[in-house]
Amino acid sequence: MARINLLPWRETLRKKRQRDFALTLLAGILVAAGVMLAWHMIVEAQIRHQQKRNDFLRREIAALDVKIKEIQELEKTKAQIINRMEVIQRLQASRPAVVHMMDELVSTLPEGLFLVQFKQSTNLLTFDGRAQSNARVSSYMRNIDKSPWLDNPDLRFIENKERTGTGFSHFQLNAQNLSQRRDKPK
Repeated sequence: MARINLLPWRETLRKKRQRDFALTLLAGILVAAGVMLAWHMIVEAQIRHQQKRNDFLRREIAALDVKIKEIQELEKTKAQIINRMEVIQRLQASRPAVVHMMDELVSTLPEGLFLVQFKQSTNLLTFDGRAQSNARVSSYMRNIDKSPWLDNPDLRFIENKERTGTGFSHFQLNAQNLSQRRDKPK
Protein backbone atom coordinates (compact mmCIF):
# COMPACT_ATOMS: atom_id res chain seq x y z
CA MET A 1 0.00 0.00 0.00
CA ALA A 2 1.12 3.36 -0.79
CA ARG A 3 1.88 5.66 1.97
CA ILE A 4 0.00 8.95 1.75
CA ASN A 5 0.29 11.43 4.50
CA LEU A 6 -3.18 12.96 5.15
CA LEU A 7 -2.20 14.86 8.25
CA PRO A 8 -1.61 18.27 6.60
CA TRP A 9 -4.94 18.00 4.83
CA ARG A 10 -6.72 17.14 8.08
CA GLU A 11 -4.86 19.92 9.82
CA THR A 12 -5.95 22.35 7.10
CA LEU A 13 -9.55 21.08 7.32
CA ARG A 14 -9.52 21.42 11.11
CA LYS A 15 -8.17 24.98 10.89
CA LYS A 16 -10.80 25.82 8.28
CA ARG A 17 -13.55 24.41 10.52
CA GLN A 18 -12.20 26.36 13.49
CA ARG A 19 -12.11 29.52 11.41
CA ASP A 20 -15.66 28.87 10.10
CA PHE A 21 -16.82 28.16 13.67
CA ALA A 22 -15.19 31.37 14.94
CA LEU A 23 -16.75 33.37 12.09
CA THR A 24 -20.16 31.78 12.73
CA LEU A 25 -19.78 32.41 16.44
CA LEU A 26 -18.71 36.01 15.76
CA ALA A 27 -21.61 36.46 13.33
CA GLY A 28 -24.00 35.00 15.95
CA ILE A 29 -22.63 37.30 18.62
CA LEU A 30 -22.93 40.28 16.26
CA VAL A 31 -26.50 39.32 15.29
CA ALA A 32 -27.44 38.79 18.95
CA ALA A 33 -25.84 42.13 19.86
CA GLY A 34 -27.71 43.78 16.96
CA VAL A 35 -31.01 42.23 18.03
CA MET A 36 -30.41 43.29 21.64
CA LEU A 37 -29.45 46.80 20.53
CA ALA A 38 -32.56 47.00 18.34
CA TRP A 39 -34.71 45.67 21.20
CA HIS A 40 -33.17 48.16 23.61
CA MET A 41 -33.78 51.03 21.19
CA ILE A 42 -37.41 49.95 20.65
CA VAL A 43 -38.04 49.69 24.40
CA GLU A 44 -36.38 53.07 25.01
CA ALA A 45 -38.51 54.63 22.27
CA GLN A 46 -41.65 53.15 23.84
CA ILE A 47 -40.59 54.45 27.28
CA ARG A 48 -39.97 57.95 25.87
CA HIS A 49 -43.34 57.85 24.09
CA GLN A 50 -45.11 56.76 27.30
CA GLN A 51 -43.30 59.47 29.28
CA LYS A 52 -44.50 62.06 26.75
CA ARG A 53 -48.05 60.75 27.14
CA ASN A 54 -47.71 60.85 30.94
CA ASP A 55 -46.37 64.42 30.81
CA PHE A 56 -49.30 65.42 28.57
CA LEU A 57 -51.75 63.84 31.01
CA ARG A 58 -50.10 65.62 33.97
CA ARG A 59 -50.39 68.98 32.18
CA GLU A 60 -54.04 68.31 31.31
CA ILE A 61 -54.80 67.20 34.89
CA ALA A 62 -53.17 70.37 36.26
CA ALA A 63 -55.23 72.48 33.83
CA LEU A 64 -58.40 70.65 34.88
CA ASP A 65 -57.53 71.14 38.56
CA VAL A 66 -57.32 74.89 37.94
CA LYS A 67 -60.67 74.80 36.15
CA ILE A 68 -62.21 72.75 38.98
CA LYS A 69 -61.04 75.34 41.52
CA GLU A 70 -62.55 78.09 39.37
CA ILE A 71 -65.81 76.14 39.15
CA GLN A 72 -65.86 75.64 42.92
CA GLU A 73 -65.32 79.37 43.44
CA LEU A 74 -68.10 80.09 40.95
CA GLU A 75 -70.37 77.66 42.81
CA LYS A 76 -69.66 79.50 46.07
CA THR A 77 -70.37 82.82 44.40
CA LYS A 78 -73.54 81.38 42.88
CA ALA A 79 -74.71 80.13 46.29
CA GLN A 80 -74.04 83.55 47.82
CA ILE A 81 -75.96 85.27 45.03
CA ILE A 82 -78.86 82.83 45.41
CA ASN A 83 -78.93 83.50 49.16
CA ARG A 84 -78.99 87.25 48.51
CA MET A 85 -81.75 86.80 45.95
CA GLU A 86 -83.79 84.80 48.46
CA VAL A 87 -83.36 87.52 51.07
CA ILE A 88 -84.44 90.15 48.54
CA GLN A 89 -87.44 88.04 47.54
CA ARG A 90 -88.45 87.60 51.18
CA LEU A 91 -88.12 91.34 51.72
CA GLN A 92 -90.14 92.00 48.57
CA ALA A 93 -92.82 89.59 49.75
CA SER A 94 -92.92 91.07 53.25
CA ARG A 95 -93.33 94.69 52.10
CA PRO A 96 -97.14 94.51 51.87
CA ALA A 97 -97.24 92.61 55.17
CA VAL A 98 -95.44 95.45 56.96
CA VAL A 99 -97.93 97.95 55.54
CA HIS A 100 -100.88 95.76 56.60
CA MET A 101 -99.41 95.29 60.07
CA MET A 102 -98.83 99.05 60.54
CA ASP A 103 -102.36 99.76 59.28
CA GLU A 104 -103.69 97.16 61.69
CA LEU A 105 -101.81 98.78 64.58
CA VAL A 106 -103.55 102.06 63.87
CA SER A 107 -107.00 100.55 63.30
CA THR A 108 -106.93 98.46 66.51
CA LEU A 109 -106.01 101.38 68.80
CA PRO A 110 -109.07 102.56 70.71
CA GLU A 111 -109.55 106.20 71.58
CA GLY A 112 -107.84 107.21 74.80
CA LEU A 113 -104.90 104.84 74.29
CA PHE A 114 -101.58 105.51 72.59
CA LEU A 115 -98.38 103.55 72.03
CA VAL A 116 -95.06 104.87 73.22
CA GLN A 117 -92.96 102.08 71.74
CA PHE A 118 -93.27 98.71 70.07
CA LYS A 119 -90.67 96.08 69.22
CA GLN A 120 -90.74 93.07 66.96
CA SER A 121 -88.77 89.91 67.55
CA THR A 122 -89.54 87.40 64.77
CA ASN A 123 -93.35 87.02 65.12
CA LEU A 124 -93.66 88.48 68.63
CA LEU A 125 -94.65 92.15 68.99
CA THR A 126 -94.17 93.97 72.29
CA PHE A 127 -96.23 97.14 72.85
CA ASP A 128 -95.49 99.76 75.52
CA GLY A 129 -98.24 102.30 75.85
CA ARG A 130 -100.35 104.66 77.91
CA ALA A 131 -104.12 104.45 78.44
CA GLN A 132 -106.72 106.63 80.16
CA SER A 133 -108.20 103.56 81.83
CA ASN A 134 -107.82 99.80 82.18
CA ALA A 135 -110.97 99.38 80.11
CA ARG A 136 -109.18 100.97 77.13
CA VAL A 137 -106.42 98.37 77.46
CA SER A 138 -109.04 95.58 77.55
CA SER A 139 -110.69 97.07 74.45
CA TYR A 140 -107.30 97.17 72.71
CA MET A 141 -106.70 93.50 73.55
CA ARG A 142 -110.14 92.56 72.13
CA ASN A 143 -109.37 94.52 68.95
CA ILE A 144 -106.04 92.69 68.60
CA ASP A 145 -107.81 89.35 69.08
CA LYS A 146 -110.29 90.22 66.28
CA SER A 147 -107.55 91.43 63.92
CA PRO A 148 -106.63 89.20 60.95
CA TRP A 149 -102.99 90.35 61.19
CA LEU A 150 -102.45 90.24 64.96
CA ASP A 151 -103.31 87.50 67.43
CA ASN A 152 -102.89 86.20 71.01
CA PRO A 153 -102.68 89.43 73.04
CA ASP A 154 -100.89 88.81 76.34
CA LEU A 155 -100.86 91.60 78.96
CA ARG A 156 -97.45 91.65 80.64
CA PHE A 157 -98.17 94.35 83.22
CA ILE A 158 -100.30 97.42 83.84
CA GLU A 159 -99.63 100.22 86.34
CA ASN A 160 -102.56 102.32 87.54
CA LYS A 161 -102.55 106.02 86.81
CA GLU A 162 -102.46 106.75 90.56
CA ARG A 163 -99.07 104.98 90.82
CA THR A 164 -97.58 106.58 87.70
CA GLY A 165 -98.60 110.12 88.58
CA THR A 166 -99.05 110.98 84.89
CA GLY A 167 -102.82 110.60 84.65
CA PHE A 168 -102.36 107.55 82.40
CA SER A 169 -102.01 103.85 83.14
CA HIS A 170 -98.78 102.38 81.78
CA PHE A 171 -99.03 98.96 80.18
CA GLN A 172 -97.02 96.42 78.25
CA LEU A 173 -98.49 93.62 76.18
CA ASN A 174 -97.30 91.07 73.66
CA ALA A 175 -99.08 89.89 70.52
CA GLN A 176 -98.24 87.62 67.62
CA ASN A 177 -97.66 89.07 64.17
CA LEU A 178 -99.55 86.86 61.70
CA SER A 179 -98.36 88.77 58.63
CA GLN A 180 -95.17 86.70 58.55
CA ARG A 181 -97.17 83.48 58.18
CA ARG A 182 -99.52 84.50 55.41
CA ASP A 183 -99.86 87.04 52.68
CA LYS A 184 -103.59 87.77 52.98
CA PRO A 185 -105.94 88.00 55.94
CA LYS A 186 -108.69 85.45 56.50
